[in-house]
Amino acid sequence: MPDLTLAGQVIAAYGRHYLVETGDGKRYACFPRGKKSAVACGDRVKFAQTAQEQGVIEAVQARSTLYSRSAAHRQKLIAANVSQLAIVVAAEPSFSEELINRCLVAAEYQNMHVLILLNKCDLKEAAAAALARLEPYSRAGYRVIQLSALEGADALRPLLALQSTVLVGQSGMGKSTIINALLPEAQVATREISAFLASGRHTTTQARMHRLDADSNLIDCPGLQEFGLHHLSQQDIESGFVEFRSLLGQCRFQNCRHLSEPGCALSRAAAEGAIHPRRLDMFRRICRAESV
Repeated sequence: MPDLTLAGQVIAAYGRHYLVETGDGKRYACFPRGKKSAVACGDRVKFAQTAQEQGVIEAVQARSTLYSRSAAHRQKLIAANVSQLAIVVAAEPSFSEELINRCLVAAEYQNMHVLILLNKCDLKEAAAAALARLEPYSRAGYRVIQLSALEGADALRPLLALQSTVLVGQSGMGKSTIINALLPEAQVATREISAFLASGRHTTTQARMHRLDADSNLIDCPGLQEFGLHHLSQQDIESGFVEFRSLLGQCRFQNCRHLSEPGCALSRAAAEGAIHPRRLDMFRRICRAESV
C-alpha cells in the first residue's frame, strides 16, 4: 500500500484548526485526530489528506523546542521548533516585569536565545524610564534593543536572520506594528488564512508564522496578560534566572528555597549587589504564586 500521508509544517493555529504548509508551498486546513489538540504553530506534522485542501493530523514529529505556559491542570502550547524569543515591551504603556521574568524562565528552560525589544523609543522621556526598569535584564546578560517600530523595525532583521523567533508581549506594546513594518503583507496574509480555515467567519488566532526568508521565520502570538509556569519545578525556575546559576548549591541548607532561610547564597548576593535585588524579588514572587 502506498503511504497516503503528507508532511508539512503548521504555520497557523486557530483553536483546533491548523494551517499546514507542505514543502511545495501547498496549504491544507487540518484538524487533529481525537479530542485532544497537542499541536503548536511551528510543529512539523504528518497528515492524511481528506479533501482537496483539507487533512487530518496523524502525528507530530520530534521537536527541537516547545515554548509553552501552563496553569495547574492545563498546558498552553505557544510555538514549537523555535530557537529565539523576542519579548516586546514599550516606553508606554507600562509593562509587567513579572511577565517578562516568566517569559524568560520559559525560554531558558528550552535553551533559547532571547531578545528584549523596547518599542516606542521616540517617546524620549518615557523610553529613558523604561530603559532604567530594564537595567536588571541587561545586567543579567540579556540584549535589550531600543527601537521605534514605526520607522526603525528594519534594524531587527539581522537579529532575526537564521532564527525561528517567537514574538510575545502584552497588548498595546506595538507587536503588530513591528510585524507590519517587517512584513507589510502580514495583515493580508492573516485575513486570507482566517477565511481559508473558517470560511470567512471571524476567528481568533493563537499563533501565526511569517516567513522572513528561506532560513528565518517569525511566529506572532496574541497579547499575553499572564504566563503560568506550573509545568516547571523549583530547580527549573532557579536555573531560569541565569545570574543565579553560579550560586546554586552554595546555600547553608541543601533544600534552601531562597525565600527567607538563613545562609541563603542568593540573599547574600543580592545584599552585596552581585545580583539585582529586583530579580530575586521576582523569583520569589513567581515561586510563591506557582507554589513550587
